[in-house]
Amino acid sequence: MVADHVRQVHARWFACEADAEAAIAEYEHRGPGRRGRRPRSWRYHAIRYRVVADTRRTRRVHRGRPAKTEPPPMEAGYRLVVEAERMSQPEEDNGWTGLATTLSAAACPDAEVLQAYQEQHTSVEPGFRWIKNPAAISPVWLEKPERIAALAMLTVVGLLVSSIIQRPVRLYLQTHAQQLPGNKGMTATPTAAVMLALFAHVTLIQFEVADQQIAQLYGVQPHHLLICDALGLDHAWYEVPLAHKIDQFSQSP
Repeated sequence: MVADHVRQVHARWFACEADAEAAIAEYEHRGPGRRGRRPRSWRYHAIRYRVVADTRRTRRVHRGRPAKTEPPPMEAGYRLVVEAERMSQPEEDNGWTGLATTLSAAACPDAEVLQAYQEQHTSVEPGFRWIKNPAAISPVWLEKPERIAALAMLTVVGLLVSSIIQRPVRLYLQTHAQQLPGNKGMTATPTAAVMLALFAHVTLIQFEVADQQIAQLYGVQPHHLLICDALGLDHAWYEVPLAHKIDQFSQSP
């Protein structure tokens, strides 16, 4: 990312020194920023800019082939030279954990919140593996703490629902010696994401012909009904009325 920035800066050309200095002010975030937001500097690199006078070849004003003794047209201007130096990473940046909680430090210390969170091995904790890396949680552009807290709450609720779906289905499959299609063949321990993906191909089409309601259900397979049995759901959710039923287990084209 820094290398791309350096290439872009080196490629710019300025007609006067004042324009080059203004560009440096913009790169160094000395301006007001966009939409009133405070610009952010580079986190792991120290970037320095300086203005240098330079010349570059330009197009000829007159048409036709130039004489051999005619020098190529040149114009004077300015460029920016960029020097990027990687900064040493502070020790406090290594191994940090972000806590999103509505509990105050007085009511529950951070260490206890972290311990309670890590002990949730059968609920939401495994679902947060994808945000263990700081790169996954750092770019949260919600700006306000209450918005970030709301996003964290929705994520926890979603993972709780996922666990509620996943656990009983796995227990049912193990008890009844059944399996479901997974990412790599049949499996008795599918994730909630795999189960939900199985239902992505189920389609219910309802239309009206000559004042008659017609319904067609496509894509329902026995493993869909097996999941319904594991979750205690009525099969009627994935059935059409007998008067309108055409082909319950037909494959979608």
